[in-house]
Amino acid sequence: MNKIDLVRIFKALSDRTRQDILELLVSDEMNVTDICASFKTSQPTISHHLQILKSCYLVDSRKDGKEIYYFVREDVVRDVFGAFFKKMRIDVVAKTDPM
Repeated sequence: MNKIDLVRIFKALSDRTRQDILELLVSDEMNVTDICASFKTSQPTISHHLQILKSCYLVDSRKDGKEIYYFVREDVVRDVFGAFFKKMRIDVVAKTDPM
């Protein structure tokens, strides 16, 4: 991903279902059937949300036989929020234990 399009990415993340899909995929890759089992929505709708997340490079997929598994592109997520913090001039400093 060359230039990070924050508007496009945050527009994609403005949808609660897409946020929930990302949260599911952070822990492990999943296929559409497994993702659908966590939502009360149809497979085509979940596939649509996944395509939007893929178009922003937040999610990627790999094929294993007939199954397609989706996973979060953690490197891109880090770059996106790093770019956002930089743009907003927010310094991110790790908290140290005062004890």
